[in-house]
Amino acid sequence: MAAVFRPRSSSLLSALHHGGVRSLTTSCLQLRAAAAGVQAKTKATLGKPGMKNIVLVEGVRTPFLMSGTQYQKLMPHDLARQALTGLVGKVGLDKSVVDYIVMGTVIQEVKTSNVAREAALGAGFSDKTPAHTVTMACISANQAITTCAGLMHAGVYDACVAGGVEFMSDVPIRHSRKMRELMLKLNKAKTTGARLSLLSQLSMKHLMPELPAVAEFSTNETMGHSADRLSAAFKISREEQDNFALRSHTLAHKAQEAGHLSDVVAFKVPGVDQTVEKDNGIRVSTLEQMAKLRPAFVKPYGTITAANASYLTDGASACLLCTEEKAKEMGWKPKAYIRDFTYVSQDPKDQLLLGPSYATPKVLEKAGLKNSDIDVWEIHEAFAGQILANLKAMDSDWFGKTYQGRSGKVGAPDMDKMNTWGGSLSIGHPFGATGVRLLMHAAHRLIKEDGQYACITACAAGGQGVGMIVERHPEATV
Repeated sequence: MAAVFRPRSSSLLSALHHGGVRSLTTSCLQLRAAAAGVQAKTKATLGKPGMKNIVLVEGVRTPFLMSGTQYQKLMPHDLARQALTGLVGKVGLDKSVVDYIVMGTVIQEVKTSNVAREAALGAGFSDKTPAHTVTMACISANQAITTCAGLMHAGVYDACVAGGVEFMSDVPIRHSRKMRELMLKLNKAKTTGARLSLLSQLSMKHLMPELPAVAEFSTNETMGHSADRLSAAFKISREEQDNFALRSHTLAHKAQEAGHLSDVVAFKVPGVDQTVEKDNGIRVSTLEQMAKLRPAFVKPYGTITAANASYLTDGASACLLCTEEKAKEMGWKPKAYIRDFTYVSQDPKDQLLLGPSYATPKVLEKAGLKNSDIDVWEIHEAFAGQILANLKAMDSDWFGKTYQGRSGKVGAPDMDKMNTWGGSLSIGHPFGATGVRLLMHAAHRLIKEDGQYACITACAAGGQGVGMIVERHPEATV
């Protein structure tokens, strides 16, 4: 088993195995009351003199569904269009007011490569409203949000829509490279003889397709395999991971039953009898049932299973962002301010999923906040092992000093404030759409829980990550 998980000698994982992990907090899930105690806010507001305030007015999403279920006969732009239409209906939005649209996606449908534009036209936005699509793996929608914020800070626009979509029920499967080369040559062949000569070269190896995989191009390693190695390096047991996954599903189920997941808009899917009204991947199991599942990636010794990892999901999201002046002009009631944000990146081999550990201290310092100032944490749950590794890293003086050049740890979030309505493990994770879901949960929880600041973080493929600070708007009352 040691051979399976042995990393490069110079890597983070190697350092953890050779002593660093011993200095990590043994159980970041049981934070000391003193560390989680309420402290006075360091600032009354994060507004900056001379800088426009960008506000979140409203956001929606389609129900997030397990791939291969009710959405399977649609296309990505159908889902994205539905999210935009849902946003228009919820706000009572005059579409002509929107200056620009940005949407994130990861695995692109080749027929609608700029899915933001196709969805906008399908949703009835003016053909004079520009739209573009961004891709940054699991933080694509975050990038859409901050791109819109940047355009408005720069004074280019006053009202934008940000969102994202992912459709895993029908991903592009390519012919092999040999087959593609042959087909291109056939298309250029001028005579029947030339075409027959090319067809005579056809063999079985040409017919083997290239299947997509959630794998790093630079390392050729699947994200699940990376999560397994990370969990092993931080000594996170299968039991700990299953417990965290069960927590996510349990909290999501409670939130769903209580009506807290109010960003979901119902979708009457063509060809499906029942209107789709809620996420269908939230399933409260038992630890005994979860323990029966076999490792999904590193076999037979791995700890990542289908029960403690996020699943392939179809879904779309959209939110309305604008300057505070525009909101007042239009009579819109904002939910929150989009304050500071940062993007980080590190080694995609051994630190692929540690984005939150690096983004959190940077964005807190940028905002002039401390860990204890945060009332709501929304952290993307790619794998239970991934999120527990990040919590241990954030609660480790050794990690802070060795890998971040800090005097000590930033401190792990208070679990009572983190993902209390569930997360990606339970609700689902359409890669390009999750960022808006995190933002809406953060804003709605701030209002429901009477908080002021929220911190949103997520990891992404390529060893990247995002950190965002959201502040509740004073007009957003309980």
